[in-house]
Amino acid sequence: MDLGIEGRVALVGASSRGLGRAIAEELAAEGCAVVLCARSRDSLEDTRASLAASGARVVAIPADLSTAEGCTSVIEGAVEAFGPIDILVTNAGGPPAGPFEAHTPDAWRSAVALTLESVLNLTRGVLPAMKDRRWGRILNVTSIAVKQPVDGLILSNTVRAAVTGFARTLANEVGPFGITVNNLLPGYTRTDRLTELAASLAARDGGTPAEAFAGWSSQVPLGRVGEPREFAALAAFLASERASYITAQSIAVDGGWIRSLV
Repeated sequence: MDLGIEGRVALVGASSRGLGRAIAEELAAEGCAVVLCARSRDSLEDTRASLAASGARVVAIPADLSTAEGCTSVIEGAVEAFGPIDILVTNAGGPPAGPFEAHTPDAWRSAVALTLESVLNLTRGVLPAMKDRRWGRILNVTSIAVKQPVDGLILSNTVRAAVTGFARTLANEVGPFGITVNNLLPGYTRTDRLTELAASLAARDGGTPAEAFAGWSSQVPLGRVGEPREFAALAAFLASERASYITAQSIAVDGGWIRSLV
């Protein structure tokens, strides 16, 4: 299927590994010029080199997206390298796990900065040019927790829900300009983040990480956790010309984990 996005410029947050890297690889395979960003210079450079070796047009810009300055530097670097951004994929590592009383006010502020304010700042930076060209795709990587909260993830459950409300409202405002806004909800997917969560649960409950993975798999109708490339396939489609009439949606890639009807 020709997705019609060859030559488009895509900015992917937290793209040195995990879901962000898989999305960057998928968009590069479709012919997009890809801007990578993350805090870790070494892993970011590894991803850049891998994509460049496959023939992709790619640049890597180290930045802390939890700050307004970091978001601005990434957008300015992207425009300098390839021109205005057509496809924005907001993505950031999830906030720490734990119950409400385990998190200080500073932890809450950090979660808001990383998970919500990064989305606001990146969107603010790319929107004017998208509106001028009357074309754009904004994809927010959130979580299944926005439809069915996950125990022990109160920071993520709370702040990602705010991202969902923002995106749903923004979609109404920018639709007349040919810009779509959608949220992608990863379920239990085999990433470093999930491995870290498995270790945290094992330490708390006295089990093993393998038992944590087995427990998650048992909750999924397909009987397994997902792979990043499976999630990235949906991101590439929603970024495409083929998805031009899909907006204001929150779509799960979770193997059927969410039990609700809609």
